[in-house]
Amino acid sequence: MNNIFKGMGVALATPFTESGEVDYDALAGMVRSQLAGGVDFICVLGTTAETPCLTAAEKRTIKDLVVQEVDGRVPLLLGCGTNCTTTVTDFLRHGDLSGIDGVLVVCPYYNKPTQEGLYQHFKAVAAATELPVVLYNVPGRTGVNLEAATTLRLAGECPNVVAIKEASGRIEQIRTLIEQAPAGFEVISGDDALTLELIGYGATGVISVIANACYAEFGTMVHAALAGDIATATAANGRLTELYTLLTVDGNPAGLKSLLAVQGKAQNRVRLPLVPAREETYLKIKAAVETLKA
Repeated sequence: MNNIFKGMGVALATPFTESGEVDYDALAGMVRSQLAGGVDFICVLGTTAETPCLTAAEKRTIKDLVVQEVDGRVPLLLGCGTNCTTTVTDFLRHGDLSGIDGVLVVCPYYNKPTQEGLYQHFKAVAAATELPVVLYNVPGRTGVNLEAATTLRLAGECPNVVAIKEASGRIEQIRTLIEQAPAGFEVISGDDALTLELIGYGATGVISVIANACYAEFGTMVHAALAGDIATATAANGRLTELYTLLTVDGNPAGLKSLLAVQGKAQNRVRLPLVPAREETYLKIKAAVETLKA
């Protein structure tokens, strides 16, 4: 099984109304704009979607809406990881995965399993589905790092484990994965600011936050880098560098919601325990957007 999640993927955000409900109209509009803007695949119900604060009913409706809007035009990756192995495997065996092309499964959080525990978790996940599985390593959120040796063990033993979204920021670990990966297994960047560097080492794409809003600009960088046009990629990346920082300074997706609000694509609303980015950050994002237009 080969990885189909290549190029510019977007970690789809969940827009909310002023009253705090999911804004399904805005969500549909975002997906349409991203498709028109050239995204290569969409990741629904990941970290950026504020998934931990969505109800089961909201998650089902969001998934169904995105499946309908995409209508097979690009691959769809569904985030469905939790810190309970049985919960994930039961969902994979019995949940409605129609229209979904693969699943993104984060390392179990809070439990802090050993490397053997992580291996057994993902091995059980892979055995529970025939869909492609993308591992998701983000130790800053989960409290545990999926080490290169464990990832490579899974890649070698589980035919449907096709890729890893690497958001550890550990460059040497990521390079080891790229250099030692078996055929059919690939590395996807989970950090916008590191994407150009990681593609240079051999990563095949990104699951991006900024692509929710700046899909044309970020897409220019990603596609140029993958084509080996480093000059174009470097120039495009330089234009986005300030925004990379601003989107993370008050946390994700608070910064992104400010950016979407500046662009008129969504309200500047997040759900508790998250709060909106500071006014200072919002104004800097607004200024950066004006500079990007110039």
